[in-house]
Amino acid sequence: MDKKIYVIWIWWIWVSAIARYYLFMWWKVFWSDKVDSELIKKLKIEWCDIIIWEDENRLDNNFNLVVYTEAIPQNQIELKKSKEFWIKTLSYPEALASIVNDKKLITIAWTHGKSTTTSLTSLVLKNSSEWVNSIVWTILKEFWSKNTYFSDSPYFVIEACEYKRSFLKYKPTVAVITNIEADHLDYYKDLDDYMLGFKEYIDNVILGWFVILNWEDINCRKLIWLRKNISYIEVYNKYFIFRNEIIAFPEIKMQVPWEHILYDAHIAYIIWHMAWIKNEEIIKSLENYSWVWRRMEIVWTTQNLNTLMSDYGHHPTEIKVTLKALKDANPAKTILTVFQPHQYNRTIELLDDFKTCFYDTDKLIVPDIYESRDSEEDKKKINSKIFVEQIKHPDKLDWQWLENTLKLIEDFDNTYTNSIILLLWAWNVDDLRYKIKTD
Repeated sequence: MDKKIYVIWIWWIWVSAIARYYLFMWWKVFWSDKVDSELIKKLKIEWCDIIIWEDENRLDNNFNLVVYTEAIPQNQIELKKSKEFWIKTLSYPEALASIVNDKKLITIAWTHGKSTTTSLTSLVLKNSSEWVNSIVWTILKEFWSKNTYFSDSPYFVIEACEYKRSFLKYKPTVAVITNIEADHLDYYKDLDDYMLGFKEYIDNVILGWFVILNWEDINCRKLIWLRKNISYIEVYNKYFIFRNEIIAFPEIKMQVPWEHILYDAHIAYIIWHMAWIKNEEIIKSLENYSWVWRRMEIVWTTQNLNTLMSDYGHHPTEIKVTLKALKDANPAKTILTVFQPHQYNRTIELLDDFKTCFYDTDKLIVPDIYESRDSEEDKKKINSKIFVEQIKHPDKLDWQWLENTLKLIEDFDNTYTNSIILLLWAWNVDDLRYKIKTD
């Protein structure tokens, strides 16, 4: 009998990777979601049976596994029905752990920039004789416009999310941490609790293997040498230190001219240098990297010759770094940023940092705040209007919903030329890309 898996709320980019893994293993894959999307349309082509919304009648005792995102409530009707049938149910991190923990596992876990580093790390090994297995929270053209790549390789590279201490499910041979700032404060009590999560993550590293830490990040430095039975690699801007040896980074001419992308490339270089991949192979793969979905992605040119871009940045530090890099590379261009905050709670907790992170955009629009795991109390404390009032910027607008924002983008496109429209987001504001006219 064919094995069957049901995945709940698969739109989430990381949960869809689980479905693709089981398709690779020749399981029959079913799923449900609350909204349609371009990602779902692509997955339908891959022989998945999908419905929009939910239907408990699709579940019976012939299913072998149900996987769900932790964003759904425990009383969601499909999840409840699966438990009534005694079907094995796993959250996303539990399901991923069952797939990866018997591999030589490289986990990328920190506050900002995980997807780019995971992508670069994966691409180097994919292009080598070792091959790779990889799950990335973005889409790569080298993965045939998917977020996964599977093979017979003993290596597996993943992003390891810290939310609800999910990354503690994994048993890495190499764990990477390059920056730590308080985040997910709807779950973590404070920065100390957040730091404790990363300490526990290091405790999971397999005996005798490696942790890669950014020695120039104050919070990363607090984690070094807490374990004596693993090796630590200290990362600096131009070199790294391993067992008291200083190793300089080679010259890497990245196609994407942002400093933080080069830093991510250095992390990928360290990992595979330690695994004895030839330098020339590593450098060639890194220099061939051009873009990934939602990471400083150039979408297309609009009908009035403005550049439409998309980026997933939603933490104040990510936003500041992204906008500075964009302005430094395009000092003469007018930049319009359309930013959609993710979660009311996160917006409240990080509001002081949000106030000053938009300095390098010329114009700012905030269409709404995307709701996820938010309490009614939090939603009463803040909205897009209150948020915009707090932002220190001379040209800012709260425009209440995406339809109104689209009209503003069109007005900008009709007024300016050779400028930049940036969709900066963590949810559905990126859907506007399909409504903005191209040349």
